[in-house]
Amino acid sequence: MKYRPSRRTRRFGIGAAAITVLAGMNGPALYRFSSDKYHAYKINQPEYKAENGHWDVVDVPQQYRISTIHAALLHTGKVLLVAGSGNNAKNFAAKSFRSVLWDPEKNTFTNIPTPKDLFCSGHSQLPDGKLLVAGGTQRYEKLKGDVEKAGGLMFVHNEDPDKPKTLPAGTRFTGKESGKTFVSKDPLLVPRATKKTNPKTKKVTVSASTARVYVEALRKGRKYQTGTEDNYRIAGLKGKDRQNFYGIAQKLSFDKKDFQGIKMAYEFDPVAERYIPVDPMNEARWYPTLTGLQDGKVLAVSGLDEIGQVVPGKNEIYDPKTKKWKYLPKKRFFPTYPALFLTGKGRIFYTGSNAGYGPDDKGRTPGIWDLKSNRFDVVPGISDPDALETSMSVLLPPAQDQRYMVLGGGGVGEDATSTAKTRIADLRADKPRFRNGPELYAKARYPSSVILPDDTVLTTNGSGDYRGRGDTNVLKAELYTPKTNTARPVADPLVGRNYHSGALLLPDGRVMTFGSDSLFGDKANTKPGEFQQQIDLYTPPYLFRDSRPKLTDTAPRTVKPGRKSTYRTAHPSAITRMRLIRPGSFTHVTNVEQRSIALDFTRTKDGVTVTLPKDASLVPPGWYMLNAVDDQGTPSKAVWVKVPAPAPPKK
Repeated sequence: MKYRPSRRTRRFGIGAAAITVLAGMNGPALYRFSSDKYHAYKINQPEYKAENGHWDVVDVPQQYRISTIHAALLHTGKVLLVAGSGNNAKNFAAKSFRSVLWDPEKNTFTNIPTPKDLFCSGHSQLPDGKLLVAGGTQRYEKLKGDVEKAGGLMFVHNEDPDKPKTLPAGTRFTGKESGKTFVSKDPLLVPRATKKTNPKTKKVTVSASTARVYVEALRKGRKYQTGTEDNYRIAGLKGKDRQNFYGIAQKLSFDKKDFQGIKMAYEFDPVAERYIPVDPMNEARWYPTLTGLQDGKVLAVSGLDEIGQVVPGKNEIYDPKTKKWKYLPKKRFFPTYPALFLTGKGRIFYTGSNAGYGPDDKGRTPGIWDLKSNRFDVVPGISDPDALETSMSVLLPPAQDQRYMVLGGGGVGEDATSTAKTRIADLRADKPRFRNGPELYAKARYPSSVILPDDTVLTTNGSGDYRGRGDTNVLKAELYTPKTNTARPVADPLVGRNYHSGALLLPDGRVMTFGSDSLFGDKANTKPGEFQQQIDLYTPPYLFRDSRPKLTDTAPRTVKPGRKSTYRTAHPSAITRMRLIRPGSFTHVTNVEQRSIALDFTRTKDGVTVTLPKDASLVPPGWYMLNAVDDQGTPSKAVWVKVPAPAPPKK
């Protein structure tokens, strides 16, 4: 019997032969052209797609193209894309702030009025399906050579224990020694002074309160800077206020001015499709992390404050019932955008991943944080500990296993260091510690990882150097299987993605990728980079199979923790797994929302009955995507399930 090549072999063989002939006739240029054509031919073959998946470009009309910095999947199936000013100082000056709502199923877009510059905010899913968005940009950074007016931090004191005072933006402060005048850039509330009475002596002691505000000189020029500490009179005050309120500032100079954050917070309503203001945070935050907790409240951590300094460990909790914020009683410092995951017993696991700002020797050690006691237990063993900035962290599926992976990363700031290490910590172990997983496809900062319903993790892109410097974007992707601790390459992404990029799982099982903000546009680092506004869709291999399970009861429903719910499907005997997946909310290599929970289930005559876990720290309240997965590993389209907050314990 003669050997007969398979259809796949014959296709690939014919293409390769054609390239060989063309190369011999027309030289290297035609060879490259033919090679590109062959590559395009190969990646569109059914066999290739079934093994590696496929990438497509989303058709976005020009009027809806924005520099997407943040993206969150909503329970309506739509994706909120947020640029704010889009890392563009001209947009910021013009107060041009953008958000776009995208419907992936219909590929339709809606411009959303955006009230403030939500560029570099934090966001988290709320129990009722709204998206909490907090923080953003008050001022863009200015490098030392670009600063035109002397400025800096003014401490404003109040010695009156009977009343606070709000000083409007534009308040003038004049130095008693220098005679130089500076103007506040923002309104400032100065609290009342504190008054204590000694119960024995009845003596009353008053301690002045302090508030901070950024000030700038009235005019441009070096002669308006100061070099020493000075006391400042506040213009416009009368009577006793002139003695009770005063300013103190150190050097007010032309040093580099960092980004500044805002206190404002909003809930985005997916049904009304608009931002709704809520009470502002106690701290201004730029680059904060927001983490949903088991009771439906949200933890806000880190960020740059209203004067451009990392918030010094003052963390706070948002209550969606009261729409108010409350400080945690004790401080704990983290660098900006720390990867903080809700874990067992309501504690927080800090993987060490972070992005952007903070000293290189403080707050960078991974560990488990108990919010009630403020205890922090270090989780040792992480490899390349000096390359955790701009790394990606993910709670591996299923979430019950409590295994966390840290992928790639680089040195602090603009350091050229990067790593291909992946590190895994099992929090169920008696003494949790990190151990290395398989190497990533390349040394990469800014990789994006997405949990898929078949219990694999898709990781894409990144760059070998800071913000793709030196043309180091990585055009690779891989699928990691936690069960076997192995990874394999899949179809290469279409464009490079580094800083300000991300990825989300969609309800139909595809993955969207967005953004990228390269510092330069060439290998020599001579041309400025352009923001990558293209949105791509990755269709995983599991969607190129002959059949797919279907859950026919698609109406959203509410299922309480520990309760059961039944869904119809045509072939229940083929269902091997049921997964409950929390919709992602991604920015700056940070997506602490996404998690996939394995559900206990039984097959019925015409469907499946699932049981939700009781542990709210495993399944925090909110909306989830429910997927049925068959014996071939093919997931159904998701149906939406709302998990309400657990009832408060009886007193």
